[in-house]
Amino acid sequence: MTEKLRQIHEYVPGKQATLAHVIAHPSLDLCQQIGVADSGAIGLMTITPGEGAIIAADAADKTGNVKLEFVDRFTGCLVFTGDVASVESALRGALRALTEVLGFEPAPVTRT
Repeated sequence: MTEKLRQIHEYVPGKQATLAHVIAHPSLDLCQQIGVADSGAIGLMTITPGEGAIIAADAADKTGNVKLEFVDRFTGCLVFTGDVASVESALRGALRALTEVLGFEPAPVTRT
């Protein structure tokens, strides 16, 4: 008789932004592959709990001249596009709303 190992994975949300990244000047191929508009930049965020993505999307939309491409309240994923300055501004605005208003732990803003 062989023993089977069983693993249990639990999702324990903290109040945090785990990713805040700007992809400056993405290739047309990348934009097409992920299904977003060809633009100067792509902004990516991951937030826990996932519902925080809705709040971050609202703040990003109000802060920068960006197009919201994807918001997932279950995974906490947020994707938006625009020119580089607008995307970076929107990322920082979303992080500011999450940290200053809701007390989330921020992620550093990174850029490639």
